[in-house]
Amino acid sequence: MESRGEKRYKSSYALLLPFRCIVFLLIFIVGAFAAGRQVKELSSIWSPAASAVNIVTIALLVAAAKRSGMSCGELIGFTKGGRSVKKTILAVILFAFVGMGGMYLSGLVCYGSVMPRVTLDIVAPVPLALAVINLVVLPLTVAFAEDGLYLGLGVNSIKNKYACIVVPAFFYALQHCFIPTIFDVRYMVYRFLSFLPLTVLFCVHYRKKKDPVPIMAAHTLLDLATAMTILITSSSQDIYQKMCDML
Repeated sequence: MESRGEKRYKSSYALLLPFRCIVFLLIFIVGAFAAGRQVKELSSIWSPAASAVNIVTIALLVAAAKRSGMSCGELIGFTKGGRSVKKTILAVILFAFVGMGGMYLSGLVCYGSVMPRVTLDIVAPVPLALAVINLVVLPLTVAFAEDGLYLGLGVNSIKNKYACIVVPAFFYALQHCFIPTIFDVRYMVYRFLSFLPLTVLFCVHYRKKKDPVPIMAAHTLLDLATAMTILITSSSQDIYQKMCDML
């Protein structure tokens, strides 16, 4: 039986699921045009772009929650207490394992290597000031933005028990094809397949448990690790070059 809060989700929210895909695509295309460069040359700025889009997404979620008479926490399904710390930690470990496994398997399928060279494009150096700011902003915003959109709005607003998993998981993974945007079919398939197992698991777990905390915790830790690696490579170009030479 649905709770009072769940009944207030609007089916039209599902139309917002492609939002981030479209915005990231526009950022890289318009940015490349404005800078007079090729789209793929802007790939290293994906993390600051993601932080900015996260903030916009959170504002969109707040507006959607207000429109439905809910708080943003209620929209995502966050509740205080009532969860096992042990089970939460185990879930976080499972999510991290599936997330890394998806990337390794996708690399093997698409490039014949569990760690293809393109993996390092995600941690390419950026201006040091941006890397420092992003170390804070990206991990703090990514879980609220992405899990709020694809789980809070997506899973909760789609009534069909299969579509509420398949559709949000699809767009959740698809957005990564454009973060960064590189118009190479193999690379885009690699990015999509890397995240699909984890996004499906996120949606299945969320629909069953209605508890976003383990998902948001795992999500934050994964992006914190990525942001820290970007800070390291941005502090020394030699470190990044040595990482590239190893693959």
